[in-house]
Amino acid sequence: MRTGWVVGVAAAVALALGAGSAALAQRDDDDGLRATAAALFGTVGVVPAQVRGVAITEERLALGRMLFFEPRLSRSHIISCNTCHNIGTGGADNVTVSIGHGWQRGPRNSPTVFNAVFNAAQFWDGRAADLAEQAKGPVQASVEMNNTPERVVETLLSMPRYVALFAAAFPGDAAPVSFDNMALALEAFEATLVTPHARFDRWLGGEDAALDATERRGLRLFVDSGCAACHNGANFGGQAYFPFGVIARPGAEILPEGDKGRFAVTQTASDAYVFRAAPLRNVELTAPYFHSGQVWDLEQAVAIMGTSQLGRELATAEVSAIAAFLRTLTGQQPDIAYPLLPPSTATTPRPE
Repeated sequence: MRTGWVVGVAAAVALALGAGSAALAQRDDDDGLRATAAALFGTVGVVPAQVRGVAITEERLALGRMLFFEPRLSRSHIISCNTCHNIGTGGADNVTVSIGHGWQRGPRNSPTVFNAVFNAAQFWDGRAADLAEQAKGPVQASVEMNNTPERVVETLLSMPRYVALFAAAFPGDAAPVSFDNMALALEAFEATLVTPHARFDRWLGGEDAALDATERRGLRLFVDSGCAACHNGANFGGQAYFPFGVIARPGAEILPEGDKGRFAVTQTASDAYVFRAAPLRNVELTAPYFHSGQVWDLEQAVAIMGTSQLGRELATAEVSAIAAFLRTLTGQQPDIAYPLLPPSTATTPRPE
């Protein structure tokens, strides 16, 4: 009886030691993965205090927030920045391509404005170096807001409240109400649209339970399969340009032949069908995917990336694991109160 008890205890101890060794091995494995992820990606922190070395003052931030929701920056008075970069829907508009002035369809899917401050350049083709330059484009594009700098300034000057807000935001300027300052105010506000505290960020900070086993496997696959070669940095992309179809070019429904991407900016043959790597934070909120906006399912998008960029057909379980990991990149969404905008006056240009 005593011998049986000893044997039983020994077996239990051996089992416990085995389980302990496995747990330690898993811990070591997770720590290695965490170190790799920290080096490749990092976290999204708190709202930045400055952008491009310029402090984000309360006055400039308040003005930028109003302008972001201001439809009178458009010629029709019905399209604002928030129309295509909706704060409530992941910073994008969740349609294939945005609808602009006169119900025109834009040429590309609208990228999210969330965490855009971390991108090396703006737009799918990187034609804008920063958020201020980006802000000027849609206002003037005939297919989007269809306005002019002169008409924008005339509109803003027609409302005394905006005149006062621009003076407070740009106190050193002789003429504070300007098209350039409108863009700088928008940049200040958009730079604060960051989404910290994603489950991935918490796991990276040491919260082991923030990612489950499938999500950790998805992260490892994301790194080991080569996804991280293009989608790296704090925003999991947005840092460099790559051909869409490194190995196999997708069909024309996903990669339209008429849109040659960065080629339109550089006029360099090697830039044909080259696009900025899409940032992947909050990706579960920003369907449809790719510059053409033709893919609505995240798993399908992952599978397409496998064949077109990595040259391999990912197994169903691998696709599911990578997609599960990508969903851990959804961070704390900005909580922005819709501002009360100044009323138009008799001198405000009428909508067209």
